[in-house]
Amino acid sequence: MIKDRARPICHNAVVNLTEQTVEYMETPQEILKKFVGGRGLNMYYLYKYLKPHADPLSPDNVLIIGTGLLTGTLSPNSGRYSVTCISPESGIIGDANIGGFFGAEMRFAGIDRLIITGKAASPVYLYLENGRVEIRDASAYWGQTCSNTQRKLKVDLGSDVEISCIGPSGESMVRFSSVMSGVKNAAGRCGTGAVMGSKNLKAIVARGNYGLPIADPKGMINKYIELRNYLKKSKVTQVLGRVGTPLLYDVSNYLGAIRTHNSQQTVFYDTLNAEKIHKYVDKMLSCYGCIIHCRHRNKLGGEGPEYTTEVMLGANIGVADTYQMIDLNNIANDLGLDVSSLGTYIAWAIELFEKGYITEKSVGYPLQFGDYEMARRLIEDIAYRRGFGDTLAEGSRLVSKYGPETADFLIAVKGLPQSDPHDVRYIKAFSLGIATSSRGADHLRSRPTLEILDLPPDVTERIYGGPVDPNPMSYTSKGRLVYFSDNIYAVVDSMGICKFACQGFNSPRNLNYNHFCELTKLAVGLEFNKEELEQVGRRVIDMERLINYTVKGITRKDDTLPARYFDEPMPSARAKGSHIDRQGFDKMLDDYYSLRGWTADGRLTPARVAEFEKLRDYLH
Repeated sequence: MIKDRARPICHNAVVNLTEQTVEYMETPQEILKKFVGGRGLNMYYLYKYLKPHADPLSPDNVLIIGTGLLTGTLSPNSGRYSVTCISPESGIIGDANIGGFFGAEMRFAGIDRLIITGKAASPVYLYLENGRVEIRDASAYWGQTCSNTQRKLKVDLGSDVEISCIGPSGESMVRFSSVMSGVKNAAGRCGTGAVMGSKNLKAIVARGNYGLPIADPKGMINKYIELRNYLKKSKVTQVLGRVGTPLLYDVSNYLGAIRTHNSQQTVFYDTLNAEKIHKYVDKMLSCYGCIIHCRHRNKLGGEGPEYTTEVMLGANIGVADTYQMIDLNNIANDLGLDVSSLGTYIAWAIELFEKGYITEKSVGYPLQFGDYEMARRLIEDIAYRRGFGDTLAEGSRLVSKYGPETADFLIAVKGLPQSDPHDVRYIKAFSLGIATSSRGADHLRSRPTLEILDLPPDVTERIYGGPVDPNPMSYTSKGRLVYFSDNIYAVVDSMGICKFACQGFNSPRNLNYNHFCELTKLAVGLEFNKEELEQVGRRVIDMERLINYTVKGITRKDDTLPARYFDEPMPSARAKGSHIDRQGFDKMLDDYYSLRGWTADGRLTPARVAEFEKLRDYLH
């Protein structure tokens, strides 16, 4: 038992649901130094357990729940963990990062990573305590919404447990269902909830009886106080703590860059701006160890909405009423649906309806922008796979049903809808970031926000390691912005830290590589320098590229954008006329690949592949 000896830095449980067995192993320090934890180690183990041609919804897919190296420590904003698999939505890497309190509790329960294979014969949940994992019957919780599942488990097991679970959409294997924890914390992207559902795994419950050993307790406390005070001085931190992410709505609307009516329009009503949202807020909340407090408890009985939700379930589907949008937010969270994919698919379906690809007869009711009752009904139909909802639950795979030309106005890359509410035709680095992201059209992999802040050249050169063009509409030097952002966000996800506290995401001054070096030494006694952590980020990105090539042959041809972004200029406000020039885009790709050390076709070199194959076999 772990409690009888020093707790290892990384204690993993390998759970075979088919055989109902649990084995335990520790990650060797050499592998730990190369991949750190969280997203990084999840990718290492995904590559190790990968069955390249397996159906993502079959027992052969592996599901990995992994905490970061600093999750649950005194490090600021250290409540994050990652959920990783092959995505049933896109067929490539499925990986989602989630906050709340479960990640810390999982570490306090003595488990850093769950590697889950097989499929249970009937519904089960995993119970984590004292460094051990039990497989328990979950038949009493199957069919429940996310909130009811967590409520019932806490009644049965005690209020001191933390829970990650799926809702009806995960049980129905909707290809864009989420893993949820608390009221709104979501491992939202890529259909991770569908993979849990395919394994008959309803929930994971953690009860923490351990404290995490700290290498330098006094130094850690002093560093936490220093960084807490440092982060609290940030203007972005202060605004996020007051109104949350909806602060971004007005900025995007002013530019004319709000995804509206399936990106056919780019401005929307001010009924969804931060101050209007704030009228429905009871209280601002936080995740474990958070200094920022950006979450809303809303007056409709849920949490949120985030900026992403107010656009994707508001402007993008034409719902302008604040109350109605928040209601859709709460319903989607409780059913366990990814709001980014959900809002994109509903808007796409409405445009399909407008263009005659689908009819009222095939749907059962008309689809139109701004129809709240239709949206509410369709969301529930998707979650329970009823009628046309069963069709739409298949997500981007429907391109093959409705015709390849419909992909031109499905706002997705590599089969994953764009998560970012911004229309990226205006901000070129954003467009490169979502095109090259390892999990599809996703801004959280590389969000290069600093280029819109008009920072002094000496500041940006110091951050990015070279000169960058400050004009967001320029194609010059954008590969460098995305390269930097990719790397540091991969490290942040591997540490288990929230990106809101990270340099580059919203601020040039938040936590950077040097801070992570200090925190890692104080917390776990592992020493890194800045260059070593940069190499960790590069290694994670390269590993993800190799996995995507292995499972689906991902190369340059897949690092692209919807045709709408190339061919249709933005129609409104300051961004009017903006689009993505194909030659300019190709130049950005060339620059990005060069910095990565990839071939012109976007592949890893044979030497890099051989290095990873050797690492994969390290534990054999």
